[in-house]
Amino acid sequence: MPSFNQSTAHPIVFFLTGIPGLETSQAWISIPFCCLYAIAISGNSMILFVIITESSLHEPMYYFLSMLSFTDLGLCFSTVVTVLGIFWFNVREISFDACIGQMFFIHGFTFMESSVLLVMAFDRFIAICNPLRYAMILTNSRIIAVGFAIVIRGTAALVPLLLLLKRLSFCRSHVLHHSYCFHPDVMKLSCSDTKINSAFGLVTVISTAGLDSVLILLSYVLIIHSVLCIASKEERKKAFGTCVSHLSAVAIFYIPMISLSLVHRFAKHAPPFVHTLVANVYLLIPPVMNPIIYSVKTKQIRKAMFKAFFIKPS
Repeated sequence: MPSFNQSTAHPIVFFLTGIPGLETSQAWISIPFCCLYAIAISGNSMILFVIITESSLHEPMYYFLSMLSFTDLGLCFSTVVTVLGIFWFNVREISFDACIGQMFFIHGFTFMESSVLLVMAFDRFIAICNPLRYAMILTNSRIIAVGFAIVIRGTAALVPLLLLLKRLSFCRSHVLHHSYCFHPDVMKLSCSDTKINSAFGLVTVISTAGLDSVLILLSYVLIIHSVLCIASKEERKKAFGTCVSHLSAVAIFYIPMISLSLVHRFAKHAPPFVHTLVANVYLLIPPVMNPIIYSVKTKQIRKAMFKAFFIKPS
């Protein structure tokens, strides 16, 4: 593994890592990764296409779903070049500035996706608990404002974190543990004092994904309370049914994120492939699964897809 003992204000390059111990099989390993990227990109692109082109889907719920697909596409395009570059061409070098840029998009789209999931929870809360005012509350102008707020929030939370990273010096090994630049992974390679970076990183995560998860949980507590007050069993089932897709999306986003954080903090002596596996699951599973879940569980999306391909649904 390449390493440098010389202290530098900014390292010339970092070295990304494929799957440790399986370097000779990288060409074969690339096949499932290519399939996952193809499914994620095509699936989310299809969701965006049908929502834009199908007028019956021009409703708040589907606008928020299009935001989710957009962030998933952003996550895929943020990592596809370095991941497949390693597996196909063994290109492991990445400059410091390119690494900062990749972190900006990876973490930025992650924070945005967390915000979108929160907004989708609010959408379900209004639709179930206050359906008569749904159209009045979620107007097109407010949805556009929410979209801008999501982008601004993700950017504002991330820029100071990356500026603090740029002030660090790196004098240890420049070998990263993942196929892409991940903030805690890069920070660990610094020989400077990283207490401020760690504290600010923790505050950033708590104030974005952490706060969002608590508010999503609160939304569903209120939703469940409202649904249980419905007398008809059939109506209860229908109300819960509208939340299944969103709950699945929340689970496949937060579980891998929490798992990766736990691995970085408490499994430092775990085999290297564990870090790599969890990191790739964290970035690939949500973009792959979200379009599948919404295509299967949402009848309107499924019908729009059939219509787009000129196939009469059964």
